[in-house]
Amino acid sequence: MNINFSCLPSRHKMNESSAFLLFSMATVAAAGYVRGYGGFGFSMITVAALSFFYTPAQVVPVVLLLEVAASLFLLPGAWPSVAWPVLSWMLLGVCLGTPLGVWLLAGMSPPAMKMAVAAIIFMLALLLRRGFAVVRQLNRPETIVAGVAAGVLNGAAAIGGPPAILFFFSTPSGAAVSRASLIFFFMVTDILAAGACIASGLLTPGHAGRALILALPMTAGLFLGKRSFLRTSETRFRKRALLFLMWLSGLMLVRAVYEVAA
Repeated sequence: MNINFSCLPSRHKMNESSAFLLFSMATVAAAGYVRGYGGFGFSMITVAALSFFYTPAQVVPVVLLLEVAASLFLLPGAWPSVAWPVLSWMLLGVCLGTPLGVWLLAGMSPPAMKMAVAAIIFMLALLLRRGFAVVRQLNRPETIVAGVAAGVLNGAAAIGGPPAILFFFSTPSGAAVSRASLIFFFMVTDILAAGACIASGLLTPGHAGRALILALPMTAGLFLGKRSFLRTSETRFRKRALLFLMWLSGLMLVRAVYEVAA
């Protein structure tokens, strides 16, 4: 993540670079903990925090590589609990919705969309945390619709995760199933996104080098988050996961306001 400090003396340049590196490492460690615990949240935390100091072109490819690595770290333990039939139909919806989202991106303001989505997500997460729940497993068409919503938001504003998160935490699926399914869902979508970045030349060896530097603090966070999940009851996990989502939607709102003001 190269920052141009050519106007600064070399000592100041070194201090600034070290400070940004430490900030980046602390950010990915904290985001890794959230990801290890809940199965989601890494990209939203990392991109929102680092984008205040780096350009999206510097941040997003690195985060995608770290997301894929995080999924590979967590997937072996989550594999037996993945809801495969549900995920297959949801991912079909993602494929259908993503082109529509890209089309909307051409005619709508991404920051404005992010602000609206953040407000909606916050209210839905608050309702779920207060006890609202779907008392039945959603059927196939409803699952595809949830996937379409994720695809539209991913294509239009790169925030396709929240619909999937809300889908799993609003149904009778247990904590282990919800977390495992989200881990696999994000792995697939992040691999697709990383492939698109490689094809367009946006992901370079330099990004891979930065991802390697940040992989160690992220792994430490993942390990601690995973251990916390194993020691947490299902009721407490659900409440904490929804609290994470409320916090992330607030972070998304702050980031969108910053983009408008910048």
